[in-house]
Amino acid sequence: MPDPPAPGAPRLGAAPAGMPPADLAPPVVAEPGDPFATLRILDLVARLERGRAVRLDDLVDALNARHLDWLFDRAVVADALVALQANWLADYRNASGIVLDDGPYGPTVAIEDSPRVDPWIVRQALREADACRERLAEFARRDGANRLG
Repeated sequence: MPDPPAPGAPRLGAAPAGMPPADLAPPVVAEPGDPFATLRILDLVARLERGRAVRLDDLVDALNARHLDWLFDRAVVADALVALQANWLADYRNASGIVLDDGPYGPTVAIEDSPRVDPWIVRQALREADACRERLAEFARRDGANRLG
């Protein structure tokens, strides 16, 4: 006869031989304004060659290649870059830092080649990382995505 149930965490044994890992994550479709997507975009932008225009479609392809469990599209990347450009304008009062343009092969972005860019992009990424942590903390406080509290 089994032991009677008691409150608390269940006692677990080892997984059976051949059991596949259960830590596979579902794919994520990047959405405009999502700090998790924006942080991934900023991580890529921070690594771009300075002073050279890069097609947004190439950024989208690079993001999708780097983050196989995510799906980025041009609209999401453009939204993040427009926000980044607006932040640059607010901080430096000029448009030379983040230049969005229409090139012969589609929309492009160029990042200013100056020493002020790297620390500024790091601050932008830190802010997005904080927003990610806030979302995760809120999720934990609610004890899941579909519960009230």
